[in-house]
Amino acid sequence: MGGLRLGTFTPSVLLEVARRDGALARAGLEVTEVAVASSPAQFASLEAGEYDAVFTSPDNVLAYHFVSGNPLGRRIELEVVAALDRGLGLALALAPGLAEVAELRGATLGVDVASSGFAFVAYALLERAGLAPGDYEVVALGSTPARAQALLAGRCAATIVNAGNDQRVAASGARLVATVAELGPYLGGVLAARAPAGDEARSLAEVLAATADAILTGARERDVVEVAREHLGLAPAEARAHYRVLLDPAHGYVAGGRADPAAWRTLIALRRRYRPAPELDGLEERVGELGCPSTRDEEGP
Repeated sequence: MGGLRLGTFTPSVLLEVARRDGALARAGLEVTEVAVASSPAQFASLEAGEYDAVFTSPDNVLAYHFVSGNPLGRRIELEVVAALDRGLGLALALAPGLAEVAELRGATLGVDVASSGFAFVAYALLERAGLAPGDYEVVALGSTPARAQALLAGRCAATIVNAGNDQRVAASGARLVATVAELGPYLGGVLAARAPAGDEARSLAEVLAATADAILTGARERDVVEVAREHLGLAPAEARAHYRVLLDPAHGYVAGGRADPAAWRTLIALRRRYRPAPELDGLEERVGELGCPSTRDEEGP
């Protein structure tokens, strides 16, 4: 049985469902999930061979594959093996006690890295609500679970949360005021590896796509809710709410592991707006270099 070390930010419900129903074992896979502290740490470990693959934001893949001015200061040849989700409820959350986005003026926004994809989503949602970059302080607080804890502890006034962390902070008094769906089609999570991806990463992609497709039929509700409760530590009502997010076509799992070209365009547009770089010119036509399976785009390239 093959062993694969997978670097993740938040424990994956999708992976755990595949494990519990025997899909990983049938594919001859033994997957060890390793929690990562931040996206720079995740990609440094991937580059060093400490991880065989990662669950990450596709914007991170764009940054580390195409842009030399990324947090590590060097490019890494990467491959997107599968698209996973559209953000898993990715939302802007205000700390308990805050009611309006306007209250963030002069306050602190917690991000993973100021120049990464989830931060760009926060900036865009804040702009839509009337706050421009510079109207608030940006502080790097690491992974989504760490930022969720920081929000509830009062170490930041707002942050971006998803993957069950959104349900947890809302249940603890935080207010979810906007979601990534307001920005257009979005791709929130991918399975990525050093290029070329190995056979085990490709096998894992097939298992995850089949598991996501089964969940999207609505036939796995009990399994998913149980995993969300046990694996993410959610209360029953929170776990059921998270399950509904997974089925939401604007936020949930991607069918067949295939990304929408329009979602890539949203990601590129956000990066181009908030972290412009010469390497982003014409990137819409070059994203296919990453090898990500995609759906047919009826509206153009």
